[in-house]
Amino acid sequence: MNEIKRIDVKEFRVKGYVQELNRQFLHPLGMALEIVIDEDGNESLGGIWDYREDTEGILYADEIAKSRRFKENIEFVRQQWREKEKTRKKIHGFMIQNR
Repeated sequence: MNEIKRIDVKEFRVKGYVQELNRQFLHPLGMALEIVIDEDGNESLGGIWDYREDTEGILYADEIAKSRRFKENIEFVRQQWREKEKTRKKIHGFMIQNR
């Protein structure tokens, strides 16, 4: 069996994957994946925030959502998605597995 490859948590955050996971999926459901940065700067996955009882879900603060970095992260992840989508649709017939 092949060893499982893992992305560094900092890279996962910096490239925008956590932001987009939260923004597109978890926040509308009232949840958020948190990243914990310790005093030495090491990053790890924290818990899942749970505000499911909040009918409007979670939103990023305006100052974050209006930032250049926020918009760059959205575009980076969208581009990654488009690249994977071509291959997955060609091979599997879908992007998101539903069977």
